[in-house]
Amino acid sequence: MEWFKSLTKIRVLVGCCLLLGITLSPCLAADQSPWLLRARLLGVFPDDSSTDITTIGGEADVGEAYTPDMDITYFITDNIAAELVFLAYAQHDVEAKDTSVPGGGDIDLGSFDLIPPIIAAQYHFMPQSAFRPYAGAGLSYIWIPNEDSGDADAVRYDDGVIGYALQAGFDYFFSDNWCINFDLKKIWVEVDVEVDALDTTVKTTVDVDPLLVGIGVGYRF
Repeated sequence: MEWFKSLTKIRVLVGCCLLLGITLSPCLAADQSPWLLRARLLGVFPDDSSTDITTIGGEADVGEAYTPDMDITYFITDNIAAELVFLAYAQHDVEAKDTSVPGGGDIDLGSFDLIPPIIAAQYHFMPQSAFRPYAGAGLSYIWIPNEDSGDADAVRYDDGVIGYALQAGFDYFFSDNWCINFDLKKIWVEVDVEVDALDTTVKTTVDVDPLLVGIGVGYRF
């Protein structure tokens, strides 16, 4: 089953991260917990482009979305950490723009639900100060559990795709345990799409490449 295969791949990524953390965790300062949990409000802004849609021309357009977001970070040393974004569920509206369909250039392609778990390695520049900036890089696993076809007969998105991610942000600790977090992530990912409409199958490849902007709070255990 496809969803079971997706969960298995995610478990492998998480397991590798935790194994690395357990191996190197003695390097962490003794007076700090290695665990940091964050909750954010996340804006997902696709910087999308697509190859020309076969048969009807035009390009696919993916709308922005807003969603709650949670991550857990494990500090391997004072400066080096591994982050897993495990709760982000966004719904994106999709249109085919400027097509050659008679009677109108745009076609509603419905929407898709996106779950993009992200695992990233981070470097924290000032781990003992109140203001703690960081940068990171990692991988995102694109999982699309639900699709709505809109005006088309059927729309199929090729999920199970691995994307690349870069990250920058900061935590501001206003107490020993609590912080405010601001986070930016850029993901590069391609998704193949097939649309059944007008008695034909329309194909395109969409570069979604979303920018994720999040703000929230965190707790260091």
